[in-house]
Amino acid sequence: MSKQQKVVSYTQHAFLVAWGRFAQEIGLIENLARVKLKQKKYQHKPQTKVIEFLVSHLAGLKHLQEISLSAHPLDKDRAVAEAWGQAGWADYTGVSRTLSQLSWEEVEQLGQVLQEVSQGFVQEQVKQVQASGQRLWYDGDLTGLPVSNTSNSYPNTAFGHMDDEIRLGYQAAVVSLKSPTYGRLWLSVAHHPGDTVSCTQVTAMVQAAEEQTGLRPRRREQMLQQRLQILQTQLAVTEKRRQSQQNAVTAGQVTLETVAEQENMLQKEVADLHQLYQVKGRLERPTSQLAKSRQRLQAVQGKRSRWEQRLQVAQKRLSKTQIRWEQQQADWQHLQQRLSQLEQDNATNLQPIEAVFRLDAGFGTYENIAFLIEMGYDVYTKPYSHQLVKHLKSNLSEQTTWTQVGSNAEMVVWPKLQLKGCPYPINVALERFYTGKTIKHSALLHFGSDLVTQDLRAWFDTYNARQTIEAGIKESKLVFHLHRIKVRSEPAIYLQEQFVIFAANFIRWASLWVAQHAIPVENALDISALGIKRQVQVAAHVSAHLVWDSDGWLLRFTEYSAFAGKVLKLPAGLYQPPHLTLKNVLFKVFSMIRYLIAQPLG
Repeated sequence: MSKQQKVVSYTQHAFLVAWGRFAQEIGLIENLARVKLKQKKYQHKPQTKVIEFLVSHLAGLKHLQEISLSAHPLDKDRAVAEAWGQAGWADYTGVSRTLSQLSWEEVEQLGQVLQEVSQGFVQEQVKQVQASGQRLWYDGDLTGLPVSNTSNSYPNTAFGHMDDEIRLGYQAAVVSLKSPTYGRLWLSVAHHPGDTVSCTQVTAMVQAAEEQTGLRPRRREQMLQQRLQILQTQLAVTEKRRQSQQNAVTAGQVTLETVAEQENMLQKEVADLHQLYQVKGRLERPTSQLAKSRQRLQAVQGKRSRWEQRLQVAQKRLSKTQIRWEQQQADWQHLQQRLSQLEQDNATNLQPIEAVFRLDAGFGTYENIAFLIEMGYDVYTKPYSHQLVKHLKSNLSEQTTWTQVGSNAEMVVWPKLQLKGCPYPINVALERFYTGKTIKHSALLHFGSDLVTQDLRAWFDTYNARQTIEAGIKESKLVFHLHRIKVRSEPAIYLQEQFVIFAANFIRWASLWVAQHAIPVENALDISALGIKRQVQVAAHVSAHLVWDSDGWLLRFTEYSAFAGKVLKLPAGLYQPPHLTLKNVLFKVFSMIRYLIAQPLG
């Protein structure tokens, strides 16, 4: 095609066109199309409707029906379909039917495609971090996806804490990576019922992070070995106590049997004497043989009652010790298995990394902290229970020195504090915040190489930097509408979650890709000035002409768009016009006529 010959098409979703070409560039569309979906093709392939579902997330559509019923329906925009390698889009009802019929196996395969496409970008960011001598920073969180409390059309929902309320719905466990280029990249999302709590998800989060990056730190197996030695000593003490208490119970049972035999003999003796006295007409006097037998019987019965009480107490003690012993045995076996796994991990880990996991209080149980430490991570978190805050406050005095760490925040620190229930000493800090006339307290926990106890302001700022994942969750809900569940099938709900976090990453990758390849021309649109929210809510919904020539292709934004007078041009090799069938030509002619009619006269 010569430079003078141009093909022009029209779109109401300019950036969706650019993103479609980027999707083809990274092999996303090709790989999604290869996933086998056990559904019949009518007018559109089921893979096309899955891709359309993804594009609707990139467009930030709140509801599935907006694909067809919005002011500028996505399914009528042929230019977007072509950019995404599709002959056309389906009506939203067709998309809904396809999603409702997806199986868990199929959505997991689709999710695997997203992970494989993401992995190259993640690996590139990891290499940048390692080249700079920095550590990898992971953030994890659990966010609620509520539905109506009276709804019965969503499968496997449960009531749980969501947005400081008890709501019906689901929970999504997410992990993000601090990125030198993109700021934040989502690594994984896991779908759970609404009653899932944060403290149960740490192991899965670590596994997801390591699976996505392909890297892990050196495990601290020596620390776990020391923990096992302590547990072994505790087991020996518990076993000795258990044996002693078992002996006490056995002795009590023998004594009780002996007393019971004496009681039976005396009961028979009293019954025989009572019958003899009745036959002979004798009266029972205080000093009579019958009266003395009754006294002996009462004494034995009292003795039996006391031994029964003693035996009950001994059995309760034994039962508690038995439970403790069984729990210690289970802990021992669990930690032995973990030690074996850590040793195997270290033996096969030729390039260990340094990494940090940052989590909020919902994850901060002592067992989770110990697990992260043993897995080789530095840890920034808060305590799961508020009891620690009460304990720390009780240790304060008038001489306690507080350090200013924020405009309304102060901290005091206890380095390497051995907390009851935590197997390893950790750095502990108490925070206090001035909120008007009241003071609120909280605590921070840390383990790792950072000298946090020497720079409390840095500790305070480092932990609070986990707001990056909170901002990501906010973005996923306000921009990509993660909390608006658009489907009723649980596999499709899981796919929606996968698409949302992928869309947030995808637009960041695409922004850099477009900025790097854009040809400097007059009135060029500055992509770097557009944030994710503006790209989704504005740039993905502006009108533009799509023009090809031998130099490349460009989006010329119309005068009715927010970017009126601006253009975005990319080299020809990055974007090839679709094959000009008669149907395509007629469609383009119709689009141009519709556009010209809409122009003001004069």
